Amino acid sequence: MASKRRVVREKVLQALYAHEISRDPIEPIIDYVVSELKKDPATFEFARKLITKVLETEEELDTIIRGRVANWEFSRLALIDRVILRMCICELLYFEDIPPKVSINEAIEIARRFSTEKSDKFVNGVLESVLDDLRANGKLHKSGRGLVETSSRKTRS
Repeated sequence: MASKRRVVREKVLQALYAHEISRDPIEPIIDYVVSELKKDPATFEFARKLITKVLETEEELDTIIRGRVANWEFSRLALIDRVILRMCICELLYFEDIPPKVSINEAIEIARRFSTEKSDKFVNGVLESVLDDLRANGKLHKSGRGLVETSSRKTRS
C-alpha cells in the first residue's frame, strides 16, 4: 500500500504532466486532478505548494537536470522522468522538512510505477548526483531531527 505522501506525489505528477502536455492554466488542472485531496487540508496544501514551487522554479530545476544528463538531449528524456526529477529536486531544495532520502526513494518508486523499465535506475542516478552536488556546494538546507545526513550514501541501485 502506498503511503499518503506517495499518493499525493502521484497526484502532483499527474497534474504537472497534464499541464506540461496541455499548457492549460494550472488552477483548473489542480481543481480536477488534485481535488480529492481537499478532504485533508494539510495534504491538499502540500500538493498545491509542490505543484506551484515546481512551476515557479522550472527553469532552475531544468538547468540542474541538464547538468546531470550532458550526454542526452534534454528534450529526448521521457517527459514523465523530467517531471519526476523536477518534483524531487524541488523537494530537495525548497522543502526543508522532508529528508533527502525520502524524496529520492519516493521519486524512484513513482518512476518504477509510472515510467519506463529503466527509469527508476536513471532517476536514482541523476538524483544521487544532484544530492551530492547540493551537499558539496552547501545548497542542501534541511532542518529538524533525522533530516540532516552527514555522509553521502547510495539510496538504491
